[in-house]
Amino acid sequence: MTQARVAACIVIALVLQVCLFSRLPIAGARADVPLLLGIAAGFVAGADKGAAVGFASGVAFDLLLPTPLGLSALTYTVVGYAAGALGGSVIRAAWWIPVVTAATASAAGVVLYALVGEVLGQATLSGVSLTAIVAVVAAVNAVLAPVAVWAMRWSLVDDTAGRRYSPR
Repeated sequence: MTQARVAACIVIALVLQVCLFSRLPIAGARADVPLLLGIAAGFVAGADKGAAVGFASGVAFDLLLPTPLGLSALTYTVVGYAAGALGGSVIRAAWWIPVVTAATASAAGVVLYALVGEVLGQATLSGVSLTAIVAVVAAVNAVLAPVAVWAMRWSLVDDTAGRRYSPR
């Protein structure tokens, strides 16, 4: 059931990305919602789940992009793992912690994507300013972070934990 919920969240994020956010450029830059799923999964369920969800959403997004297959998957995996590793040491008492985590990890993810793209021969540092892209992605993902964290909690946290098994 968990994999189906995660897959549903990835499909919804891709539909939002392609149908809404890719058509609304801000300062020439576009949001990156699939990146947010790996970050939220890492924040909610730890580094391993963050890497797995980041990889899955990255591969799904790579299928829609003209970049080399695996570029988004690689960067989203690293960012999801890092968000989970660093988020595990943070006390989650304040409402703003997922927002700041999403903004910071999104900014790091965009920079990593651009650097890995350049290494692979893509023109990721030409065109729209990297600063504008980092600012737009970090801001949009910060706004959407509470929804993404809720979705990953719904997807990844086992709701049967704590229930006792009763055979019928």
